[in-house]
Amino acid sequence: MSKAGLNPPSAQNFKAGMKTLLTYLAPFRWRITTVAFLVVGATLFNIVGPKILAKATDELVTGISSNMQEVSSTIDFHFIGRIVLSLACLYVLGALFSYFQGNLMADLATKISYNLRNAVMTKINRMPLGYFQRNSQGDILSRMTNDVDTMEQTLSQSITQLLTSMATVIGVVVMMLTINWQLTLITVVTVPVSLFFVMLLVRVSQKHFRHQQEFLGRVNGHVEETYSGHMIMKAFNGEKKALKQFDAENIKLAGYAKKAEFYSSLMMPITMIISNLGYVLICIAGGSMAVNGKVSIGDIQAFIQYVRNFSQPIMQLANLSSQLQRLVAASERVFDFLNQEEEEEEEAFIPVDEVMIQGNIQFEHVKFGYEKGKPIIKNFSLDVKPGQRIAIVGPTGAGKTTIVKLLMRFYELDDGRILIDGNDLAEFRRKDIRGKFGMVLQDTWLFNGIIMDNIRYGNLNASNEAVIEAAKEAQVDHFVRTLPEGYLMELNEETSNVSQGQKQLLTIARVILADPRVLIMDEATSSVDTRTEVLIQKAMDKLMEGRTSFIIAHRLSTIRNADMILCMDQGDIVEQGTHDELLRKGGFYANLYNSQFDQPEMIADYL
Repeated sequence: MSKAGLNPPSAQNFKAGMKTLLTYLAPFRWRITTVAFLVVGATLFNIVGPKILAKATDELVTGISSNMQEVSSTIDFHFIGRIVLSLACLYVLGALFSYFQGNLMADLATKISYNLRNAVMTKINRMPLGYFQRNSQGDILSRMTNDVDTMEQTLSQSITQLLTSMATVIGVVVMMLTINWQLTLITVVTVPVSLFFVMLLVRVSQKHFRHQQEFLGRVNGHVEETYSGHMIMKAFNGEKKALKQFDAENIKLAGYAKKAEFYSSLMMPITMIISNLGYVLICIAGGSMAVNGKVSIGDIQAFIQYVRNFSQPIMQLANLSSQLQRLVAASERVFDFLNQEEEEEEEAFIPVDEVMIQGNIQFEHVKFGYEKGKPIIKNFSLDVKPGQRIAIVGPTGAGKTTIVKLLMRFYELDDGRILIDGNDLAEFRRKDIRGKFGMVLQDTWLFNGIIMDNIRYGNLNASNEAVIEAAKEAQVDHFVRTLPEGYLMELNEETSNVSQGQKQLLTIARVILADPRVLIMDEATSSVDTRTEVLIQKAMDKLMEGRTSFIIAHRLSTIRNADMILCMDQGDIVEQGTHDELLRKGGFYANLYNSQFDQPEMIADYL
């Protein structure tokens, strides 16, 4: 797809939104031109019919009039037959052209939808994590599904109808001019009157269509959030609250949808009334001209057909306005997402393959905040030797997880720098440096698929034997073999057919298989029982041999063997040392440690 198709200008209203959409459609202009040619052909074959049929009508009228006046004259049925045959051929050709343009337009709309979904999916992979923290997952999914579907359906149906209506209007006007220009003028005068009311209603209804798509995304976000967390919701009896919130959003959605449809539905009857008034004037004026012999009866019959053919596309255009507004509103949301700022795809000043990563990591006066003016990490400095096990502890919100997110370059530093083996982390490409890290989070992530493939995600080229060996080291092999299909058992979409602790074991096996140089454990054993924790700890001790490891833990009993324990509070290191050294100090760590075992009343002092 062209660059213009992927990065269109942002759309803020109907006019700008339509311009944005046309910019996106620019790479498909030749296909659209072909569709337009087929539409014009089909329209041409259809609109010349009444003009040709008028000759047959005049022949019948002449013959009948002559017989009534007892003048010797016969009706030339051979001439009429040739006209009927030619009309049949024209209509068949028109039908063929309509079929091919409809088929081509459906293929084009599908291609556009396919490209849009690919563009959105590609965009998701380039977006900074901060965007997903600020926006609802359901709303993002709604842009990728509902909004793209709306664009596909409207493009497939409306563009063809729009081109057909426009070609019909132009063609009918030309044909009417060949019959009588005075009658044509009466017909055409009704158009600006209709357009005035249509544009007025478009201006009023467009804002409601935009709000409709916005609240549709909110409703989808709420449904997705409620469904994914339905166990928590039920555990806390949150059904009524969830329903109340859903009703509030849904009522707003219904209100905007009702207003949008109401205003857009007024276009058809208003246009029809104006068109019918023009039709009455044509009948009166045309009848008068026929009586005076200025036009033939056949031409009047043809002209009346053209008036109907003229008013019908005008009404269709009025009806299409609501679909086009929905199209523009959906495209605004899709293009707004595609225009969001991405993570810069930086050049690798240092190819990671040319550096033998040992795991010497230095934080030099690191400062960072998720929002400007609200620092989380204020002045963090640390020197970690290769192979060291660094435990990070502290109360909630101290900045523990933020440190490892910065280490993985999920966010960029506000100030300072992070060095790995003497090289600035910012000198490496993100995806390259992340390949040297292994990360196990408190919140597990598994995808819909077999257990074997979920573990293999850590190394897509690993053999089945390597996957099973990693599972054994993570103490996961035994329970997997007790499952109905073992490693071939398929995890469902919510991975609810295994326990939370088993999920954690599988993610640990995945990291073991990845064989990274630096390990990051963020509450990696928080979801397993005490017995399993002991087994996991043994596997972790073996895994961490010779590797630099960062361990974030609230359960301080799991970090006694760490080479260094960092105590963090409000983004700064307040204490550091080994477990025994910090206990002897009797300071921050000692109080935090003792609060978990001997003095529960002190917990409140450090939360």
